[in-house]
Amino acid sequence: MPTKKAKQKKQNLTGDALVKEVCRRIRVARSYWDAHNNRACRGEREKAIALYNTLTPAQKEKIPQQLRIWLRYRSEKYFGDHRTPPGGNS
Repeated sequence: MPTKKAKQKKQNLTGDALVKEVCRRIRVARSYWDAHNNRACRGEREKAIALYNTLTPAQKEKIPQQLRIWLRYRSEKYFGDHRTPPGGNS
């Protein structure tokens, strides 16, 4: 389990470190998607989007286009508001 310092360090990312963390999160989400682990993919994708939305337009351009397209495509098609939320009927 990460320590409090590790959690605080990730929250205070700026510049290239923030761009690198966004790329890492998208790649992790993609690996979960490829492994058909949808719950983990959803969590990582939400974290990636939250960080991605904090980037400036110049920083967004530093993220490889392939990762940006994957994030946008998966977000809209598979995890959008029009989809049934996870949890099913209990």
